[in-house]
This record gives sequence, structure tokens and C-alpha cells, in this order.
Amino acid sequence: MLNALAIDTAANLPEMLYKYPHRIGTMMGGEFLDRIGRSRNFCGIKESSGDINRAHLLARDYPHIGLGCGMDDQALEFFAWGVRFWVCGGSSFLPAEHLALYQACALEGNFDKGRRIMSAMMPLMRVLEQGGKFIQTIKYGVTLAGIDTGAMQPPLKRLNKDDKRALEQVVPVLKTTIADIQAEG
Repeated sequence: MLNALAIDTAANLPEMLYKYPHRIGTMMGGEFLDRIGRSRNFCGIKESSGDINRAHLLARDYPHIGLGCGMDDQALEFFAWGVRFWVCGGSSFLPAEHLALYQACALEGNFDKGRRIMSAMMPLMRVLEQGGKFIQTIKYGVTLAGIDTGAMQPPLKRLNKDDKRALEQVVPVLKTTIADIQAEG
């Protein structure tokens, strides 16, 4: 907590917290949220714990800290709780498809359409979470989209041919399905 408060004081800029306990080693519990919530600068929190109950708690008890979705496979549930932003890796190479979900849920309030779009995205979510290869899969997706991402930085290694094939098979089906949903109006 002291580090967050020190940064807040020194920077005096809008700040978004990143709640990913497996990566940062802390849960950002009630005491932490109560304290940092007193600052106007803490304007958002990317909730990435994987525990949907944390989203419920944050939306209900800390509405002054804007809640953002950080779990791609829980985006629909986050939108149902009124989340207005989503930080997601897959949007790096499938921006229109991710935007379709955001528009359906957050802008139109059409959760029937949102469920259909999210259902089409679930195979992508499974591929992205294939055993610790999230970054490599995102980079490969960006490469498939026509942008050279360069070599993988050690200790990460490139995807093997089976992992690449899994993404290559999911992307066109996802694109076609979501385009069809969008075309229905």
C-alpha cells in the first residue's frame, strides 16, 4: 500500500490499479482499497484475480474506483455489473470482434447479443489460456494479423506448431461467427 501511495503523491496523475494477485503477490484487500480510495487519482482498477466475487465486491463497495475487466473470459459478467472498460490481450489482434462485445453489452445493453458474441469468443479464450503461453499466443495472433512482433524475449519461447495451429483454427471461425451476429443487427 505504501508504494501505491508514494507513487500517487509523487505523480499526482490519474492511476489505474492492476489487481492480479498471482503476478503482484497481493490481494488488494479492503484495508488497501479503503485507503487508496481516498485519493482522487485512483480512478480505475483492472480486476484480474479470476474471482468474479471480487468484481461484485468492487462494483458494490467501491463504485468511486472505476471497475475494469481484466479477465477476458469473464467480460460478459463484468459488463453485467456495469463495467465500462476492458483491458484484454485478444483485442491486440481481433479488435473489431472485441469491440462488438463491448458495444453489445456496455453501449447497447443487449446481453442476448453479448452472450452470443461471448460464446463465439470462448474457444479463443481457451487457446489464450493454454498453460502459460498467453503472451506468446497474443504475439502470434498479432503476427497473423500482419504485424511483425519480432522475436520472443527470453525466457519465453515461441509457440510450437500445434499451439500455432490451434490459434489459426479458432480465429477465422470466431471472425465469421461474430460478423454474422453483427450482420443480423
